[in-house]
Amino acid sequence: MTSTATPRIFVTGATGQLGRKVIEALLQRVPAEQVVAGVRDVAKGADLAAKGVELRVADYDQPVTLAAAFAGIDRLLLISGNAVGQRARQHQAVIDAAKAAGVKLIAYTSVLRADISQLGLAVEHKATENTLAASGVPYVLLRNGWYLENFAGRALGGLATGEIPTCAGDGRYAAATRADFAAATAIVLTSADGYEGRKLELAGSTAFTIADLAALTSRLAGRPVVARNLTIAEFEAALMKNGLPDFVAKILANSDTSAAQGWLFDDSRTLESLLGRPTNALESVVAPAVAAALAAKKEV
Repeated sequence: MTSTATPRIFVTGATGQLGRKVIEALLQRVPAEQVVAGVRDVAKGADLAAKGVELRVADYDQPVTLAAAFAGIDRLLLISGNAVGQRARQHQAVIDAAKAAGVKLIAYTSVLRADISQLGLAVEHKATENTLAASGVPYVLLRNGWYLENFAGRALGGLATGEIPTCAGDGRYAAATRADFAAATAIVLTSADGYEGRKLELAGSTAFTIADLAALTSRLAGRPVVARNLTIAEFEAALMKNGLPDFVAKILANSDTSAAQGWLFDDSRTLESLLGRPTNALESVVAPAVAAALAAKKEV
């Protein structure tokens, strides 16, 4: 039996990088029988089932799976999909099914200031926010900043070449780890009111530039690593030279440009306030990655 005191909570994309961490964070706050994991492949969720979490098939591209998946669910976490260009349509299907199933609250992982952001990826997030507003279903917007984990790869590239290319200039990133965002999400989903109607701008406690990332990498590795500022076109070309598809290079270049314009920075400390502590620092992600890379090189 469900109630406002013990809501059944559904997490979409539960076997993804963020979804798994949200499930972990929820299990620290509520019994496993309150948590339902939405998966496309049940086999990939075997470890979650072993913890007592119910698995239900929920595929954004197969709306027929969503109606049954959301039956009896009180609160739904809609984790934004990774199919750029298809997400507004996919999210619409999830919201429609949730409304039909009587879901009482939808939490959506959006992006910082999605309603006004010039970030290219914000377009689909804004569309989804508008869909939620029009749905009539109570909702809360979790407007997440960038993941710190994204910068570990850039640090390793700098370790290998001695420079980290960017077109972000002195733009600051207020990023946090997936674990930080997941912990805050679990707090929202298990709170008495679910933060209904709130737009939460969630970002890291300490912002940094790509030059800061290069300096950190240099210190950790004990060798020179510098930030190399390029034009947008030069940065896109460098990414494609390294094997990235054209559309991915454009997305990454747009993200750096948006950072330069301030769209990936936020100093409200809303995330820190939710967690009751500062978010994890950049070094917490970069240091292990650099250490592992240096150790692997010694073993060769």
